[in-house]
Amino acid sequence: MMDKNSKNKNLCPVSYCMQMIGGKWKPVILYQLHRGNNRFGMLYNAIDEINKQMLAKQLRELEQDGILERKVYPEIPPRVEYYFTDMGHELYPIIDRMRMWGEENMSD
Repeated sequence: MMDKNSKNKNLCPVSYCMQMIGGKWKPVILYQLHRGNNRFGMLYNAIDEINKQMLAKQLRELEQDGILERKVYPEIPPRVEYYFTDMGHELYPIIDRMRMWGEENMSD
């Protein structure tokens, strides 16, 4: 997670991107959100091997970094949905290219 006010001006652009969306889970979460899985339970069910604590942590970091926004609906029980910010939408071509590369190179 990177604080916007203390950006390291010496980071290369790829390092900056990796700080924002790198790691095991963030690209997968972003891919699933783009597929329409925008609620916590939907994401949890769609992502193999992630635990609830890690999913919550990664969603919080993506929100704090300005990639996602979290909307809480005043219902009982409360409903929470996650949406891409404008900055998050800019990342989708990267995630989609990762998907395409994976499809092209996965062995059966």
